[in-house]
Amino acid sequence: MSAAHSAAEQSQPLWRPGPERIEQAQLTRFHRWAAERHAAPAPRPGDAATSYAELQRWSVEELDTFWQAIAEWFDVRFASPYRSALGEDRMPGATWFPGSTLNYAEHALRAGENPDRAQQPALLHIDETQRVTPVSWAELRRQVGSLAAELRTLGVRPGDRVSGYLPNVPQAAIALLATAAVGAVWTSCAPDFGARSVLDRFQQVEPVVLFAVDGYRYGGKSHDRAETVAELRREMPGLRAVVHVPLLGTAAPEGALEWDALTSADVEPVFEQVPFDHPLWVLYSSGTTGLPKAIVQSQGGILLEHLKQLALHCDLGPDDRFFWYTSTGWMMWNFLVSGLLTGTTVVLYDGSPGYPGTDAQWRVAELTEATFYGTSAAYVMACRKAEVHPGRDLDLSRLRCVATTGSPLPPDGFRWLRDEVAGPDGDLWIASVSGGTDVCSCFAGAVPVLPVHLGELQAACLGTDLQSWDPQGKPLVDEVGELVVTRPMPSMPVHFWNDPDGTRYHDSYFDTYPGVWRHGDWITLTSRGSVIIHGRSDSTLNRQGVRMGSADIYEAVERLPEIRESLVIGVEEPDGGYWMPLFVHLAEGARLDDRLRDKVKTTIRAELSPRHVPDEIIEVSAVPHTLTGKRLEVPVKRLLQGTPLEKAVNPGSVDHVELLRFYETLGRERAAAR
Repeated sequence: MSAAHSAAEQSQPLWRPGPERIEQAQLTRFHRWAAERHAAPAPRPGDAATSYAELQRWSVEELDTFWQAIAEWFDVRFASPYRSALGEDRMPGATWFPGSTLNYAEHALRAGENPDRAQQPALLHIDETQRVTPVSWAELRRQVGSLAAELRTLGVRPGDRVSGYLPNVPQAAIALLATAAVGAVWTSCAPDFGARSVLDRFQQVEPVVLFAVDGYRYGGKSHDRAETVAELRREMPGLRAVVHVPLLGTAAPEGALEWDALTSADVEPVFEQVPFDHPLWVLYSSGTTGLPKAIVQSQGGILLEHLKQLALHCDLGPDDRFFWYTSTGWMMWNFLVSGLLTGTTVVLYDGSPGYPGTDAQWRVAELTEATFYGTSAAYVMACRKAEVHPGRDLDLSRLRCVATTGSPLPPDGFRWLRDEVAGPDGDLWIASVSGGTDVCSCFAGAVPVLPVHLGELQAACLGTDLQSWDPQGKPLVDEVGELVVTRPMPSMPVHFWNDPDGTRYHDSYFDTYPGVWRHGDWITLTSRGSVIIHGRSDSTLNRQGVRMGSADIYEAVERLPEIRESLVIGVEEPDGGYWMPLFVHLAEGARLDDRLRDKVKTTIRAELSPRHVPDEIIEVSAVPHTLTGKRLEVPVKRLLQGTPLEKAVNPGSVDHVELLRFYETLGRERAAAR
């Protein structure tokens, strides 16, 4: 594609919502109401872009009013009233809805109070057998009520921690909701995590109850976890109870309680009313360079942020079916379960992303009649490379939005979704979103009333004062800068666990720009209000003073059929030099010869710039990732700078730690040669 063609394509929207979709969007109705009731700027009929930009600006300039409006619009049930929406307006240390009490689980189960909805599915569970098993709203409420009562009988009290070593199955969602109903604090890991990885997380928070599977099925095979669970029990002496979830059909080990026995009673759930900032769950950072950060988020903060995000930005409601491919070790699972807040039917898929074929996730979307489907950018690109044709081969007629996160979706990913997934009318909303575990939400992404431009996120989210800053703290437009958030969000962590003076929390986000959240991504805010993510700023490529995002190189290189995946690293050397190698995992049958090296360099030079061309191209057997699928750029950089493996990375946070030996050896050899 020529540069002129690319620029022309970029200037025109890839997709634009029709007038009917804009009019029916919950965001549109909220905007009109907020203008009438809370002095928000009036909508501009026929000009959705200006309308949204003005609403977004109001939402961050008038934070107290905006979040009060959100609470009213969604009829949040406060058992005790609040004095104001935003108490202390500072970061860190903002206080939200001081004086109020509520319960997250009460809101997640509220749709089941409606007799007309009681027998409709709240959850749809599907595994690799492709059997779809519904759980009705009434049944979900009953099981949560029964389990919450049993947790209280076991002595679980508000503030106690309850842990889950569970895959993405209904039992995990039920255990989370029962924990929240009691006012206890939920935390989970996926069963593909090894014992050391789980203990690195759970031992920090000292749970009193562990829900654990006997094993799980993935890629057509059963994976026994009995020994791992036994080790967890030995290494967590504070456990008062272990609940056995027999996914493989085994008997409960000695001393464990049976899941079915704890969820059999016909009991209405009782919801503990807790302060707004009471902990809801603990999430964990990837922990690549030390113990994972134990990130604590609040019942009220998550409730309001997820209501805003899922209902207004994702436009989810009672008629929707919400599927996101995720695991219980990733924040997107928590976000997925929160779909219940909007009365949406939530799809829980427990299985491999690509078994029995690369199109596995699309088949789940078809079988469950998903209306909103979220996945990773990497999966979209894998489908493109494998020449999957979901729109041709499957019935996706109910699917109105495909969302991606985890890494930036390259322009070719947008094109592939448009060409291969959208129906004959081309009416597919493509929502690339970006946020983080740290806020369990999105900073920028889906806006149902705005157009989609190639390679761009639609806009900053409501209530999120997203900016791009230069090193001096000057805001930038149409230039690459640091992603910062300059006003507090209610889902920001209330604290980290075992960080009594807040030092680790402060140093994680606020040490670069005092009082301003620095997230660690390079972004561009465009003059039309859209957002481009360029990759992590803490592994940024910086040649001759020009900063470059790794995602831009991946997008160009991985378009080549010979390249399965790549990893680019910029290494500052002791003599002042700068070395930028590109590591490539080749497709089957490909060979890294001079022809392919020249092809890679020519592609990068033509599509990016001569500065982006790597110093060396090196073949590797695979690219290492975190357990949640992110490329290990920072640890690999440290290894190449000579840091020993045991100091560069936490082995329990890596998918295949043996892959890192190559980089450690290479770093050692380069140091010896200097």
